[in-house]
Order: sequence, then C-alpha cells, then structure tokens
Amino acid sequence: MPVKVKICGIRTPEALQAALAARADFIGFVFYPPSPRSLAPEVAAELAELARGRATLVALIVDADDALIERIVQSVDPDMLQLHGSETPGRAAEIRRRFGKPIVKAIKVETAGDAAQALAFADVASLILFDAKAPKDLAGALPGGNGLAFDWHLIDGVKDRVPFMLSGGLTPETVGAAIAATGATTVDVSSGVETAPGIKSPDLIRRFIVAARAVHVPA
Repeated sequence: MPVKVKICGIRTPEALQAALAARADFIGFVFYPPSPRSLAPEVAAELAELARGRATLVALIVDADDALIERIVQSVDPDMLQLHGSETPGRAAEIRRRFGKPIVKAIKVETAGDAAQALAFADVASLILFDAKAPKDLAGALPGGNGLAFDWHLIDGVKDRVPFMLSGGLTPETVGAAIAATGATTVDVSSGVETAPGIKSPDLIRRFIVAARAVHVPA
C-alpha cells in the first residue's frame, strides 16, 4: 500500500504549496511558542483554508489548556489534534470528548518500555506517533522536531497493536530504510525537510515524499 506522509511545522504559503504539490497526506501546524515552527491560530487559519479538503489538517499542541485548544479549534478547525506533551490517557480522552476531534498521541521513545506506553492510549488515540525522546542534556530540546532518530526496533513489541505514524529525525535519505524496518504506513517529518529551524525547503519536501512513496508496504 502507498505510504502516507505528514509534513509538520508548516509556517508559510510557499512551504504549504510545496507539500500540497507533492501530495502530502497530512499538514501539521504547531501551536507551541518555544518552537521555531509555532504559529498563532489566526495565522494558521489562513493556511488551513488553502489546504482544506486537499490534506488532513493536524494541530500540534503541548500540554495545552482548554482555552488554547478552543481558540485553535475555533480558528483553524483542524481535522485532528496531536498531543505532543505529557498528556495522560485521561486528559487525551477529555480533549477528544470536549472538542470532538480525533487524537494523535506522541510517544517519545528511548527504550522499549517507552514504546509500550502507547498501549495505554489504544482506546483513545486514532494514531500513535512514535518520536525520539530528547536526551536530558540536550540544550534547547523541544517536545519534538529535534532532528533525532531512535532505534526503530524499539517499537517491535507494540507496532502491530496500535495504528502508528513514525517520526524522529527522518530525512529523504533515511525514510526508506525506516519504513522498511518498521512497516510504517505513515511517516512524519519536520526538521528533516528544513534548511534551518522552521525554514522548510520545497525541494526537500518533494524529495522526502518521493522517497517515502517509493517503498512498498504490504497491505
């Protein structure tokens, strides 16, 4: 089956058009001010209207309160909410119920035990996003988008038990091997298609999507 691709951290019309022209399946907008990819909901709303109906719109939040989520939902009307912080299964369920949006839950992986935490969200999240856990001593580390990869085999024990999306330091050069190793049918990229933090490259976006779609994943 063809691999689906999410381009996350879109901030400009140029990056958005590049992703849509390459037929990205998901477009991610970041609402976390410490990130160089962060947008105000009102700015993201303008981009969202250009992409609506052409790709699934995903709003990335990090331990957000209800007021911020309400602002995002009202302004952007995303198709999915991606929880990239320390949200518990209970909080994820509450957000899904209150805002009526499918949930993507990020699980940060350094060990097989980390990956197994995905199972606690199996009844709540429509997708699990496996990402790399940043080392404690990494200066300026963000909840995601650090450009770090993890050992893909750490998810071997859970990858067949939850629908998942693979992230973590993927690039046009490595995404094919990552898909082959994990059987991922959906991949996510942000820093791997940038020339600087928050600056997306249309050429890298195109190359990433071409590389991901070149791998055949058995149905």
